[in-house]
Amino acid sequence: MRFQPTGEQSDFARTLRSLLGAAEVPATVRAWAAGDHGPGLSLWSRLAGTGLCALAAPEAYEGLGPLPVELALGFVELGRAGVPGPVVETAAVVVLLGELARLGEEGPAKRFLPGLLAGEALATLTLPGGSPYALDADAAAYCFRVTAAAGASGELWLAAGCGERLASLDPARGLAVPSAGGELLAAGPAVRAAAGVAARWARLLTAAQCLGVGEALLGRTVEYAKQRTQFGTPIGGFQAVKHRLADTLLDLEFARPLLWAAALSLSPGDVAAAKLTAGEAAYAAARTALQLHGAVGYTEELDLSLWLRKARPLRDAWGGPSECRAEVIRRLPQTTATRRVTT
Repeated sequence: MRFQPTGEQSDFARTLRSLLGAAEVPATVRAWAAGDHGPGLSLWSRLAGTGLCALAAPEAYEGLGPLPVELALGFVELGRAGVPGPVVETAAVVVLLGELARLGEEGPAKRFLPGLLAGEALATLTLPGGSPYALDADAAAYCFRVTAAAGASGELWLAAGCGERLASLDPARGLAVPSAGGELLAAGPAVRAAAGVAARWARLLTAAQCLGVGEALLGRTVEYAKQRTQFGTPIGGFQAVKHRLADTLLDLEFARPLLWAAALSLSPGDVAAAKLTAGEAAYAAARTALQLHGAVGYTEELDLSLWLRKARPLRDAWGGPSECRAEVIRRLPQTTATRRVTT
């Protein structure tokens, strides 16, 4: 099957790319890492003005969707630009609240969705089976926490706060543990079901971010290989360098249709496959970029470092390689899964 964005979808992606290209995102990332969230929050407000966050919300709450393909296209652009903050988590919260409303729990959606869709606030989120750490809780207006209750039930809490900000491989990704208790917003089987849907969307959008990060790393590395000379010749002319860049491109291009397939189906197996391939492709692109840039690739002054430091954390966020592989195998027919595991 060939996946090709429609003209409207391509126009939306170009709009985001143009907005982000004029936004001085590297300076915003550095400010975010230093604890100055103002530029990042302002950027998110402008992105929300394009309808980005509304793509995750149902029309009943002034949303445009849910439209996972369009949102995945948008998050590829966010990854390519290196946008900081809990953007995946905010979108996942929108999905969670919208799904809760569909299942009969409308209170939280009515209360929080208007501000989130307008870009007035960011939100962060922890879910059962995911990481215990909330991303950038110090910058988010809301910290939501879903806990597993007895049986198939769950509880949605608005945490009263979070613990101390912890360091990450990416200085622009602050982690914290949400405090226990807070305000109980909803409870019951609907919470557990909505949390499962939100986790799947979070994994899909993280895969989209990974693809964008990988594309940015490859693009910058290709440009550097054209300019950097050795023995009087651009290093991009050396066959070993060409092969390394070609392998990186193939990894990214292989991940792309899996991402679109996952966005179309939203099935757990497809989403896990997309996250696995896109995450590994981004990490491979980071290794290629670092190797071909040489010692200059290690310097924080070089903008390349902003993407290098994102590749590994994004690869592991919302389901690392081993977890995604296990999910893919679990979703295969039993005979196929057994054959693949034993061979």
